[in-house]
Amino acid sequence: MFMSTLASRVRCKELMNKVVPVEQTLDYFKNGMNLGWSGFTPAGYPKAIPIALADHVEKNNLQGKLKFNLFIGASVGAETEDRWASLDMIDRRWPYQTGKNIAKGINSGKIRMGDRHLSMFAQDLAYGFYTKDESGKGKIDIAIIEVSEVNEDGGLILTSSCGVVPEILQVADKVILEVNTGQPSFEGMHDIVVAQDPPNRQIFPITEASTRIGTTYVPCSPDKILAVVESKYRDKGRAFSDMDETSEAIADNILDFFQVEVKLGRLPKNLLPLQSGVGSIANAVVGGLAKGPFYNLSVYTEVLQDTMLDLFDSGRLDFASSCSLSLSEDPGFPRYFENMEKYRDKILLRPLSIANAPEPIRRLGCIAMNTPVEFDIYAHANSTLIGGTRMINGIGGSGDFLRNAFLSIMHSPSARPTKTDPTGITCVVPKVTHVDHTEHDLDVLVTEQGLADLRGLCPRDRAQEIINKCAHPDYKPILQDYFDMASRECLSKGVGHEPQILSKVYKMQQNLAENGTMKVYNWD
Repeated sequence: MFMSTLASRVRCKELMNKVVPVEQTLDYFKNGMNLGWSGFTPAGYPKAIPIALADHVEKNNLQGKLKFNLFIGASVGAETEDRWASLDMIDRRWPYQTGKNIAKGINSGKIRMGDRHLSMFAQDLAYGFYTKDESGKGKIDIAIIEVSEVNEDGGLILTSSCGVVPEILQVADKVILEVNTGQPSFEGMHDIVVAQDPPNRQIFPITEASTRIGTTYVPCSPDKILAVVESKYRDKGRAFSDMDETSEAIADNILDFFQVEVKLGRLPKNLLPLQSGVGSIANAVVGGLAKGPFYNLSVYTEVLQDTMLDLFDSGRLDFASSCSLSLSEDPGFPRYFENMEKYRDKILLRPLSIANAPEPIRRLGCIAMNTPVEFDIYAHANSTLIGGTRMINGIGGSGDFLRNAFLSIMHSPSARPTKTDPTGITCVVPKVTHVDHTEHDLDVLVTEQGLADLRGLCPRDRAQEIINKCAHPDYKPILQDYFDMASRECLSKGVGHEPQILSKVYKMQQNLAENGTMKVYNWD
């Protein structure tokens, strides 16, 4: 029922002369090229060409012989980038990824990944920082962009995400379009701004989540278009994580905190624009809001998951601004498409450089909520590297929001299950093994055990609050022993602003590696 003809979607008629079968594009791709893709999470990413290229490599035994440098707004569908990783088709990858094969390639040294705050990646890509060469131009050789339509002037009307398409097109030498006729057109849902370079960079005058400041299309010269192919592939959106008792308890702690803040006058009755990360805890918070006492809510975030549709349907959410519709393949996208007109005027999709820009986040007073791997007793958080060395996905946009929000909240289970310890590993540690978010950026830490409001507390008071409110009961006395010991030793030497004992600070992590548990029974 959503199908359209290619001719009806490509309104710039000169581009119809560039329509080719997908197989005809394969010869354009040479080993070592810089490629830019549309997409942000498994939404709005090219599928037909990447899948055809993977088939070509697999059929002709070209693994490791046809490799590319990939620059994408964030992760995309596993049937594209993760399959490419399994076929040794990726040399460099920026700035964020998801998938077992690509993570394995990164951690084994086969794929050279760089991690970056997403809003900074977007602007730095346009500056040519990641593709710099001796010419100084920093070009992307070929951009592959999925679009809903092309307007009469060649403007690109994107699909379910915006990603870093404006920045890619600024530095792309040639462009191949995938016109997706297998899903409805998204025309009218985007708010596109092509940012200028300093010293001429313009302001982003967004005063509400619903503020429009740009165009509904990305400008693109038809002369840049190398080829146009038709695609009918749907986004392979990830299924959202189910809520459990732990995530629901964390959500309850956050919602109780919001009610207290409203009662004390520190938050308005409809809160402030919400940013929420991905995963079971984020779903639980949004699910709690869908049943909670707050109305006329707004969202200013980077991804909209299935539960945001629940929040709309509850009558509590008025408007949502995002970079991506990161819905599940089923039931998320079918549910959205069946009710597209209902949601169309309530959702705005923006490029990453706008959705995650510090300026509107600070101006709107967003409430940022994200999940780390672990945090320590002084409120430093690790979002990316297990054990300080093993990359999971990347920092994503959490830092963009946490550093600039009105309230910066991080939520995590107090312990995560393992096969070697019935309690699991503690997510509250003396010192994180890698710092993505510093103590200067976080206001509130939450686990299922409780909520620690850290505003206005010195480091030692923060540590005690975190141990008291957030630590798992099995780990609380262990952490307390460490903190007491570190405080005595450092204060006695007059170096006790943030007490740590360097010879012992990672003993819990070392004990996990050696003995399969983070429970330390003797700090000496």
